This record gives sequence, structure tokens and C-alpha cells, in this order.
Amino acid sequence: MLKEEIKKLLFEGTVIPAHPLALDENRKLDEDAQRRLTNYYMEAGAGGIAVGVHTTQFEIRDSEFGLYEKVLALATEEINKKKLARPFIKIAGICGPVEQALKEAQTAKDLGYDLGLLSNGGLTELTEVELLERTKKVAEIIPVFGFYLQPSVGGRPFSYSFWKQFAEIPNVYAIKMAPFNRYQTLDVVRAVCHSTRCDEIALYTGNDDNIVNDLLTTFEVNVNGHLVRKNIIGGLLGHWAVWTNKAVELFEEIKSVRDSNQVPASLLTLGQQVTDANAAFFDSANQFQGCIAGINEVLARQGLLKGNWCLLKKEKLSPGQSDEIDRVYQDYPHLHDNQFVKQFLLIPNK
Repeated sequence: MLKEEIKKLLFEGTVIPAHPLALDENRKLDEDAQRRLTNYYMEAGAGGIAVGVHTTQFEIRDSEFGLYEKVLALATEEINKKKLARPFIKIAGICGPVEQALKEAQTAKDLGYDLGLLSNGGLTELTEVELLERTKKVAEIIPVFGFYLQPSVGGRPFSYSFWKQFAEIPNVYAIKMAPFNRYQTLDVVRAVCHSTRCDEIALYTGNDDNIVNDLLTTFEVNVNGHLVRKNIIGGLLGHWAVWTNKAVELFEEIKSVRDSNQVPASLLTLGQQVTDANAAFFDSANQFQGCIAGINEVLARQGLLKGNWCLLKKEKLSPGQSDEIDRVYQDYPHLHDNQFVKQFLLIPNK
């Protein structure tokens, strides 16, 4: 079962960055930088982290690298050392066929993770029914955070019926919606509202192209003649792996106004600026080929990483992507947290 203080924070909504992987120039794990990143997210005010997810690079599971358990353990060590006086949600990425997913779920549980972000990516041979059965098995080991992954990075479309049945699974507590598609996002919202566990499922945005709008919108769904209102209460985002302190400030501003009927138009403008910055980081111009290297590039420019290296040499910045990152830095100085990071790096042992 989910700890009560973790469940409370999850359902209040919070900022959860998707934790990157820190490597050195030899593409080996940079343990000091990996620990530093975890501390950065805690100091920046995030409410949790997700480790072993797409932004951490799925290849950490490959026998060639064998880093899955290691990077999960490093994060929990730093969180435990910090002894925060507030809840901090630990989420572990879980993927692969049933046997692999169950093994990863047990590893995450043994390391003290609160939830497993269960990806269905790459499992094209499995039917929706089989994926639901897989979810039930994982949920018997660890509380589940569902994940609708966009097709361009390995996901696939799912039916409304799939998400309605998914929401009915005991020990599923949240769903990250990241199809980068408004229709498919609505499918999940409607499905959860029509399920018997509507109030037991927290909706989180993973739509890095629509962060602010997702968080500002109250959805209204007609369920058997009754109007059900549901918010996307927080975000679990690769985009929030960078400029995190400013993301926390923005999230708090959104929380303060989203229940009113007077949302400032300035927030909508700010939302489009965030999306533009995301286009540079995630390399939308090249179908997201440079998305992981782009995140690492921003962190390297700030001094949090030594470089933008990824485990696979083919994972690198696209031509022109560095110039785009230059542009959004110049155009939106109010979005970056360079000054915060500069002060953070002055803290001893950081």
C-alpha cells in the first residue's frame, strides 16, 4: 500500500522530474554527478523524482551496461541522506515483458520506491488484455503509476476501453498522460471519470508540449447524468528535469489560480513559451531524436553534468539543436534557473 503522506502529496499534485543519467566522457556512469542531480531536484523544491524512465535512458537495463539497480539505489541513498522534513515521492520506471517487469518491480520495492511507472512501450506483440494482466501482476508487488507513452518514442495508441479497465485495477494510483495528443489525453480523462475508482486515480501530465494548459484545465465529464470534474493535478515530465526551480515556481502559481474562474491570460502566454523551450530541448523538429541529449546539454551548460553524452553514440544533439537551445535561453530568461543552480553548486559536496 502507498504510504499516507505520499498518497496525500500525490493527490495534491506536485512537480516530479524524470531523472537523467549522468555520464563521463567515456560514457561511463558519473556517480558524483548522478548524486548531485538528485540533490538538485530536492533543493529545487520538486515533490519527487522518477528514476529508470525514458529520460534515464532505457538502455540502463541492457546487459552491456547493467545500470538499472545502480541508478535506482544511488537516488534512494541521496534521498535518505537528505532526511527531508517533507514527503518526497520515489518513482521507479518499470518496463519490458512480464518477467522483466516483475523483476524490476521487486527491485524497486526492495530499494524503497513508492510507485512503479509502468511503461507499455515496445510490447507490440501483446494485446490490450495481456497488458492489463501484466499491470495486475505488477500491481501485486508495487503501487502502479500508469503511463501513456507517445508513439514517436516507442509508445502506441490505446483504446478508451483499455484505460477504463486499467483504472479499475486495485493498487493503481496515478496515470501519466504523455501521448502528445489531445484526443488520446481526453480518452484517459474520460475513462478514469467513468471508472468506479475515479477518486482513487491521480492524473498527471507528461505532455511536455502542453504542460501549462493541462495543469490549468478542469475537465467536466458526464457520467450517467452526473457531472464529474477532474483535474490533471501535477506533472511527471522530462522537461522538468531542467530549469526545475523555475518549474516549481510556475507550478505553485498555477495551483493558486486553477480553481478560480479567472486564470490570467499571461499564464497562457507563458505556457506557449514553455512549449517553445521544450521544442528546443526535445528536438521536435527532428521527431525527438535528440530529446535525451538535449536535456543533458542544458544540464551540462549549467554545470550539473560534464557533458551531454548518452549510453548510445547515436543518441546525440541533432544539427541545429544547440542553436535552438541558445535561442530559447535568450528569448526566455525568466524560465531558466541558472542563478539558482549557481548557488546550489556552491554548497559543499555538491
